[in-house]
This record gives sequence, C-alpha cells and structure tokens, in this order.
Amino acid sequence: SSELSKLVANAFLAQRISSINAVSAMCEATGADVTQVADAVGRDSRIGCKFLGASLGFGGSCFQKDVLNLVYLCEALNLPEVAAYWYQIIEMNDYQRKRFAHRIVDALFYTVSDKKIGILGFAFKKDTGDTRESSAITVCNYLLEEGAHLVIYDPKVKPEKIYSELTASCTSDHVDVNKQVSIATDAYAAVHGAHALVVCTEWDEFKNLDYYKIYMDMRKPAFAFDGRLILDHDHLKKIGFRVEAIGKVVNKPAAFWGVSPTTPK
Repeated sequence: SSELSKLVANAFLAQRISSINAVSAMCEATGADVTQVADAVGRDSRIGCKFLGASLGFGGSCFQKDVLNLVYLCEALNLPEVAAYWYQIIEMNDYQRKRFAHRIVDALFYTVSDKKIGILGFAFKKDTGDTRESSAITVCNYLLEEGAHLVIYDPKVKPEKIYSELTASCTSDHVDVNKQVSIATDAYAAVHGAHALVVCTEWDEFKNLDYYKIYMDMRKPAFAFDGRLILDHDHLKKIGFRVEAIGKVVNKPAAFWGVSPTTPK
C-alpha cells in the first residue's frame, strides 16, 4: 500500500493539472477565462484551489514517471481500461504543449519561418535549473521544425544544457540547433528585434520587466504569448502587444476573420 500510495499521490496531482489544462482549451473555444473558472471551482471545499493553475503542462522527474509506472502496473495486472485512464493524463499534457505551439504559429500569420522568437524560461518550473520533461523543450522543438530562430533566456539553466536538450530531443533532419538557437544573458536581449516573446517558465522576474521598453525594441506587430498566465494582459494590450494566453481569449482568434486555426495532431 505504501508503494502504491506514492504513485497515486503524484498521479492525482498530475491529473488535476491535466484537468484544468483540458478546461483551458474549452475556455479558449468559448471565450471563458480559465483563471475565473479555476477560482470558482477551487472555492468548493471538496476540491480546493491547489494545482488548478492552467499552464503549458507539468514537467520534472516525478509526475510523468510515476503516472507511467501506474500505467505499466495496470497493464501487468490485466487492467487495460484503468491503464488507459491514467495514460490520458500524459496525453493531455502532451496535447497542451503542442496546442500552445500551434497557437504561436497560427497567430504569427501561419508561419514562423526565419522569424525571431524570444523564449523566456527553459526550466520545467521557476527557481530551478532542472529541465527534465520541460514543456519548453516541446514548444521550442516545434518552432524549430517550423523554421524559427530562437533566442532563449533562463536565469538558471546553463547554455550547454539548453543545446543538449534540444539536440537530443529534435527528430527533424532539417533542424540545425546550433544555427537556429542562440542564448541570451537577460530577458531584454532575448526579445531584442524579435517578432514574438513566449513565456515558458513562470520566473518572477518576467512579471516585472519593462514591457513598454520591450515592445519598442521588437518588430511590429509584436506578439506576447503567455504560457504560464503570469503577465498583465490588459497592460500589454494597452502598450500595443497582440496577446495570446493559455485559457483565455485576449485578442480575437483567427476564426473571427474567416480563417480556422489549425488543430495539433
């Protein structure tokens, strides 16, 4: 029981993250705000408010490993339906990452080829240099495959670690990580002359940047993609940014203009 309890505890936490991320997709489709939905749901004492923050998905060394261990255990015990249930947590996590990456390409007029994109954060969460199973890796790889040039800044992840993670995980023959990826020493350098900025890790310093200065230093129209819901979207809109965020519609989606956005596969 004690060994199973540890796996189930992490699976339950991962399940909550995937559940609110599933809701975030619904919110984007309906015009609702996932932060308001999470706040309302979290006020129910039977549910609580912890682990209800929509984002790019969970990473790190524990959640995915323990959920997959549960899946393996269920399959070994001839419980395929139960195994499939737990595996949906992993599939939703992957879907959330790919969905956000597709949304970036859609917003940037359906192509990021030869466009410069500033990536803010590479670790799987703030206050660590750990990149294991980081959602930023999935997002970056997709953008690289689409021909983007990335400038990445993370206050704790070393440049060689970023290069090694992207090189090891890239499956496309036409991607040259060394040519398409640069490392910046601060957030302002990462977004200098960029078409878009993408928040992949919820570092506190990203909340307090001078976004007017950043906007003036970027190509126009300037896009801000908030994958962690840490930015002041109304403030960014007033500055002039075109803002896209997880779980809410800040600007009119492409469908409003008679074009249907792509769906990740």
